[in-house]
Amino acid sequence: MGKRILIVDDAAFMRMMVKDILSKNGYEVVGEAADGAQAVEKYKELTPDLVTMDITMPEKDGISALKDIKAHDPNAKVIMCSAMGQQAMVIDAIQAGAKDFIVKPFQADRVIEAISKALGS
Repeated sequence: MGKRILIVDDAAFMRMMVKDILSKNGYEVVGEAADGAQAVEKYKELTPDLVTMDITMPEKDGISALKDIKAHDPNAKVIMCSAMGQQAMVIDAIQAGAKDFIVKPFQADRVIEAISKALGS
């Protein structure tokens, strides 16, 4: 069975794109969340192997959600995703414990590379 992944993005079509890439590469998408608050809840409920997390979202942004998830589970593996190549946000995310960073629009090979590297597979 493939590694279990939670996809977090406020745009449904972005979640679909990531889900499609992951499914085609043998990963199991165990859940989806549309904002950071949902992401934290789903993480606690599903305990996925990895989370793909958008940075800019309503309710709670990705960096806040990342910090909450890491507080709950210091071993959580989270990869940040964002359309904006904002250097400061990338640095914040990495300092908060993100394993890697993927820029939108997603390139399937880059997504898989980041995930397999983060999972050590």
